Amino acid sequence: MSTSTDARRKEVLRAIVADYIASQEPVGSKTLLERYQLGVSSATIRNDMAVLESQGLIAQQHASSGRVPTQQGYRHFVDSLHEVKPLSTPERRAMLSFLEGGVDLEDVLRRSVQLLAQVTKQAAVVQLPNLKVSRVKHCEVVALSPVRLLLVLITDNGRVDQRNVELDEIIDQDQTFRLRDIVNSALVGKTLTDASVELAHLVDDAPLDIRHHVLKVATTLIETLVEQPSDRLIMAGASNLTRVARE
Repeated sequence: MSTSTDARRKEVLRAIVADYIASQEPVGSKTLLERYQLGVSSATIRNDMAVLESQGLIAQQHASSGRVPTQQGYRHFVDSLHEVKPLSTPERRAMLSFLEGGVDLEDVLRRSVQLLAQVTKQAAVVQLPNLKVSRVKHCEVVALSPVRLLLVLITDNGRVDQRNVELDEIIDQDQTFRLRDIVNSALVGKTLTDASVELAHLVDDAPLDIRHHVLKVATTLIETLVEQPSDRLIMAGASNLTRVARE
């Protein structure tokens, strides 16, 4: 098959995917010719659609209906998106710089959604990692002052949560290290639900000199693990929906 034929069939697939997403109706060769400048005859389009169907990229729901994309067709379409409009070097550099400025996974995802909405001029949505299936990778304990700690909880899917803890008593460096070891021994490798249960029993076995600190840290971590929703969405470009509707 020639390069031009392969490229044209990719364009036909893109047109079918785009039209089906917009209309939710099967797409026929006549529709493709009327709406897209493909530069070939209806017979050629029908032949291209037959080939795409044989490749499992589109399917015909009924004998007399048009075609709809298959899951494989959607996947092929997404994988070839970079071929539609390659990013220029300045665009790529600006995007990388913007994304690298993220302080944690949530910030990077938020920045990614903003970029996607800006580039596509559409609404963009991303779902944060599901906390129900996450496992604790590490909990760092940092003394910001003698009476304030910073907790950094890291999960195996890259989620990072930070919380400040105000202490009732002064904590020294050795106590901070011991506190970190106690917390990690209870949390590391456990799901967030199981980790919450472990934290609830952690105070009973804590050394007397840091028991108050353990109670404060455990309470803060339980609030972080239990109260946060398991599924969160980040959205950007909602205003683009009204623009599309007007058009």
